[in-house]
Amino acid sequence: MMTDPIADMLTRIRNAGKAEHKWVDMPVSTKKVEIARLLEESHFVHAHKVLEDGRFGVLRVYLKYYDGKPVIRHLKRVSRPGRRHYVRKDAIPRVRNGLGIAIMSTSVGVLSDRTARAKGVGGEVLALVW
Repeated sequence: MMTDPIADMLTRIRNAGKAEHKWVDMPVSTKKVEIARLLEESHFVHAHKVLEDGRFGVLRVYLKYYDGKPVIRHLKRVSRPGRRHYVRKDAIPRVRNGLGIAIMSTSVGVLSDRTARAKGVGGEVLALVW
């Protein structure tokens, strides 16, 4: 039984990058699709697709490489089911002085740290990516 599907998603992306796969498949959910969309908008992955497999669906994330190394150097899950990490709008973390992103779940959806600061909302810090 999987208790943390977002951590599973991040681990699959991390492992596929180390194994130099072109894409990685995982079970689909709305929050995972939003995280993949955010990674694509931030240019950490090429693209993402939701594929129908006749049952629940599959989320496919196409990985991006530069000089033979994955663009995503580090993925860290911050908020977990056992320990949630919430921040106010004035305490949103800066990741690698703006080179990375903090993925946040807010009242207006899943946002990057820059977008959350611009909209003036805080929320749960899901993960850090650089």
